[in-house]
Amino acid sequence: MIVLRPAAAGVPRVSIWLRPNRTLSRRGLRRLIMLLASLALTTAVLGAWVGNVFAPLFALVESSAVAIALCVAWRAGDRGERITLDDASLEVQSLSGRQRASFQPGWVRVRLDEGDDGCRRLLLSSHGRELEIGRFLAERERVELLRKLKLLLDEVNDRRRG
Repeated sequence: MIVLRPAAAGVPRVSIWLRPNRTLSRRGLRRLIMLLASLALTTAVLGAWVGNVFAPLFALVESSAVAIALCVAWRAGDRGERITLDDASLEVQSLSGRQRASFQPGWVRVRLDEGDDGCRRLLLSSHGRELEIGRFLAERERVELLRKLKLLLDEVNDRRRG
């Protein structure tokens, strides 16, 4: 998902937030886990009533494993990037805070390259450095981001030239 925050009046700074699509909220995740656990435990109680005494124990273990797996998958959706562009710099920061890179807008080039796995990669390059952005975006979203970044960089460069 690409969220563009345009420049405010008098402040020529544009922010682009990149986030993976996540349709399930934290509350929805809790409800899903509770629903799955209750279904598993209901089935286990019926199994125990018929004679399978280990069914409730297995249901508890299975429900815990499913809950942990769903939480881990949901947390993977927390990754994201923020791209900030103004007259002086183009800055990319991962939302986890581990990675931060800065480029000069007049020198940076944006391009799509063919990756090793067959997917195209969106790259920012300048002065021999390359940075892949939007790795978690769908192919269509990468192309859209490429167009937006090229347009914004052209506007910034035109403004700087005068």
